[in-house]
Amino acid sequence: PQGSEEAKAFVNAFLKRSMPKMKDEAIQDILTRKAVVLEHYSKKKTKQKRKKTKGFTAKQRREMHLFEIEPEQQRYTTFLPLHELWKQYIRDLCHGLKPDSQPHMVQGKLLKADLHGAIVTVTKSKCPSYVGITGIILQEFKHVFKIITKEDKLKVVPKLNNVFSLEIDGFISYIYGSKFQLRASERSAKKFKLKGTIDL
Repeated sequence: PQGSEEAKAFVNAFLKRSMPKMKDEAIQDILTRKAVVLEHYSKKKTKQKRKKTKGFTAKQRREMHLFEIEPEQQRYTTFLPLHELWKQYIRDLCHGLKPDSQPHMVQGKLLKADLHGAIVTVTKSKCPSYVGITGIILQEFKHVFKIITKEDKLKVVPKLNNVFSLEIDGFISYIYGSKFQLRASERSAKKFKLKGTIDL
């Protein structure tokens, strides 16, 4: 405990250190009011800009062979579990595929759905050699499907000038590749016309 004189001296010294710009008379004037507001200058924190991590370019991905499936992995049976997962995904997307489900609703959902894992068949084509190809879609690009057949052959089928059919729980849907030349990520936001003229 300090005496009154010591306390007064301490306060005067403390105020001089805290408010060096003020004169002694001004400090004494403040003390007579019994209330002191000390000035505090906070240092502004400079925000560090976050650096965005850049992904690989398309050229780098090609050079690294990121999208290539190794020959020893090109087995139809290997991807059957993927097909089962896709079927469950479509059932959840369509809130259960029941006999009374409206076909145009199912068609609309399928057009926007991710098709990786779906079993598709080429039903019509300007190139006869593509007709009849059936398999699981392993990769979908803007212009082509990569399909693994039951013979363990990886087929690259262009979307242009081809009509594909896919079947799930009795519902058969047709995909006109010429109107389907989009990436999977872009299709979810696109509005498809269910009616219209289709030219192969």
